Amino acid sequence: MFLPNSLDNQLQHWDDIIHNQPDNPKAYIRRGMVKFQLAKIDESIQDFDTAEKIEPRLKPYLWQRGLSYYYAERFAEGAQQFEIDLTVNANDVEETVWRYLCLAHWQGVEAARNSLLTVKNDPRLVLRFVYDLFAGNCTPDEVLNVGQSEGIKGKFYSHLYLGLYYESQSNLNLAQEYIVKAADKYQIDDYMWYLAQVHKKLRNWL
Repeated sequence: MFLPNSLDNQLQHWDDIIHNQPDNPKAYIRRGMVKFQLAKIDESIQDFDTAEKIEPRLKPYLWQRGLSYYYAERFAEGAQQFEIDLTVNANDVEETVWRYLCLAHWQGVEAARNSLLTVKNDPRLVLRFVYDLFAGNCTPDEVLNVGQSEGIKGKFYSHLYLGLYYESQSNLNLAQEYIVKAADKYQIDDYMWYLAQVHKKLRNWL
């Protein structure tokens, strides 16, 4: 079980490191990640921004900031962050989908689908099906079936991204159903599991 106080301990750890190493960009990224996991979205963005100021070359690797932008409803900046990320990681379904999600909220679902970037070689089967779902080339049931065959991680990712897909479609009942299930039933030691928890908290889906 991942206990909230362990996040508080991690926050204190990174506070101490930054106090002693105020120019350590990776420490700001790690602290920003912990702040995000604690649903301190604006504070997380401040830490990611500080990391970039210290080391500008980090910009295309700050996918965590793109996620924070989404939850801060800064969708144009989120779409731009993921687009920059994809210049160094072109085969990542998740960053492509998060760019779609930002664009869907900013410019509408049709615009997001029309500008969905091509991804060919993501090694994770469930995420290849997630990509096809957002591209309009497979059904939610197909995503769920593949997730069922890939263990707890597959189940988690299929439910999380189905929930996000339905949210982009403004179907909040199904969005809530799938994201709550991802968060509550398929607990994995992964940043995206914490994202599901943050999503629940910010939407008051408790």
